[in-house]
Amino acid sequence: MTAILKVDTIQDTAGNNIINESSNTITIGASGDTTNIVGTLQNNGAALAGGITNAQQWRLTTDFTNDANPIASNLEQVDHGGAGKIGSDMTQSSGTFTFPDTGIWYIAFKGAFLSGAGDGANYNFTEILTTIDNSSYSSRNNTAAASNGSSQYMSCFSTTIFDVTDTSTHKVRFKVNVADSGITTLGNSDTTLTGMDFIRLGDT
Repeated sequence: MTAILKVDTIQDTAGNNIINESSNTITIGASGDTTNIVGTLQNNGAALAGGITNAQQWRLTTDFTNDANPIASNLEQVDHGGAGKIGSDMTQSSGTFTFPDTGIWYIAFKGAFLSGAGDGANYNFTEILTTIDNSSYSSRNNTAAASNGSSQYMSCFSTTIFDVTDTSTHKVRFKVNVADSGITTLGNSDTTLTGMDFIRLGDT
């Protein structure tokens, strides 16, 4: 036999509202409560996205000159006072970054540059390179900046969204290309001048 319980409010033994329905809005718990969902929360039969489960920043810690393909050393996760992150760490070896989880990832790469004394018109590129076979890398975004004299600061900003379906084969690198050997790519261990952002947006 099917039973139907018709109520607007369910309370615990202390009289606190657990579930309340009002004007077609169902409220579960109250401010300060922890709601533990065992199983899969669904929207009309489809699983709800879990939100952002990973976010972190990395940076270059020291300056270098000339091209770098990829930037392979002096990289660290941002760790200054107040720095925050979500989820497991990205890992990197010789500039190849490995993702901790599959998913749709937003990747950003900012490069900061200083032209050398006596340099004329110059350009710089930041480039995001990805692979889906752990071997062949292709350009996902290439952004240029230019200067027209010596001792000028420049910056480039590149972004991409990468579908990581296998963490053993889907990886990312970061490339810098400069027109003149006198151009410096700027790094610092206390503040981010040249750096990378990784944010997992959702499931693949």
